[in-house]
Amino acid sequence: MTETKLKIAIRRFSSPYKNGNQDKNDISFNCLFRNINMINPRRRMVEKRAQLKTNSNTRQHSKEKSVEINGQLNKHNFLLQYVIGVGGFGRVWKVSYKQQVYAMKEISKALVLLKQSVNSIMSELQFLTELRHNFLINVFSAFQDNQNLYLVLDYLEGGDLRFHLGKMRKFSEEQTKFFVACIIIGLEYLHENNIIHRDIKPENLILDNQGYVRITDLGVAIKKTGQNFETSGTPGYMAPEVIFRQDHGVAVDYFALGVICYEFMTGRRPYYGDRKEIREQILAKQVQIQNSNEGWSNESIDFINLLIQRKPQNRLIKPRQHKWFKNFPFELLVQKKLKAPFIPNNSDNFDKSQIFYEDEENNQIIRLHQHLIRENQHMFIGYQYSEQQKQFIIKSRKNSINNTKIFQFN
Repeated sequence: MTETKLKIAIRRFSSPYKNGNQDKNDISFNCLFRNINMINPRRRMVEKRAQLKTNSNTRQHSKEKSVEINGQLNKHNFLLQYVIGVGGFGRVWKVSYKQQVYAMKEISKALVLLKQSVNSIMSELQFLTELRHNFLINVFSAFQDNQNLYLVLDYLEGGDLRFHLGKMRKFSEEQTKFFVACIIIGLEYLHENNIIHRDIKPENLILDNQGYVRITDLGVAIKKTGQNFETSGTPGYMAPEVIFRQDHGVAVDYFALGVICYEFMTGRRPYYGDRKEIREQILAKQVQIQNSNEGWSNESIDFINLLIQRKPQNRLIKPRQHKWFKNFPFELLVQKKLKAPFIPNNSDNFDKSQIFYEDEENNQIIRLHQHLIRENQHMFIGYQYSEQQKQFIIKSRKNSINNTKIFQFN
């Protein structure tokens, strides 16, 4: 009887003919609705489970239909778990598909257009489809919708070396040597394929659960087919020849590797500041390590000093052959039969608080530049890849973007 009275009261409060006490009625409505839920909680729970099951079946049918019609995966085919990182172009999700876990980069078209990085994003996908190696983060799928590009990659639960360096402050010589050996194998593979990474830094070095390092993010990578004077990368790890807009080759990746080793040993980089400040510091002097307060060997110090040479002709570009790696079992490393000296724990290996602030900052920028997406959807034609079907489509874009017109804001 009580439930019937409550339902009658709800009908009154939900009438389209509102009276002057609207706010009061809304409050009463909410109270009544809660009371109904409390009358027979068991029945309400059964109804809720039935509704969830119906919704789940509907979503599943929608997914299967989407795959069948489009022949390509889309965002709704993946179960999005949570955000594990935020970068300059968007966020990275931990996702699952058919009981397999992946990392999915959600790349905002607005941010890509605003930073004039369309060519870099398209080139990254092309490189990833051409490459496959156990010491790289490999691609599984790529697709897009009106707002975003999606890049589905290998998921490694160990987190990046920036996160772990922030917690550890420094690494031991043994740990650094193992990390560097993994990086060398990945870089050698890239260089054999005539690709220069140009953004080797701790954020782009990801650990698996066994402590092995893989290289990721080919966003500013290039193929060395001739002279290149473009400056790209992260200033703190950027080789002098890149900063000064000189022609550069694979030696820039080994300079960055030297900076990383320097940072792992000392807890700081050899050069700090913005691009201008770093340029002035490089011109002022050649940074060298004289000795290690942490008890590192002379061979390791010599290795780092040779990598961070300002002049590329003086720089070490075959690090595997250096005496620091004499008798190092690279063959076992490639087969992943060595025990890593640093193994990440099983908890979430990323900074949740930093992710929140960076993600909100990106969202504000995206909201302000929606017009860029509407005007330039054609720039992303061909951003599509399916590992299942072994196909990659890059269509020629005859109508190239005119940056001087698009990026003039009134």
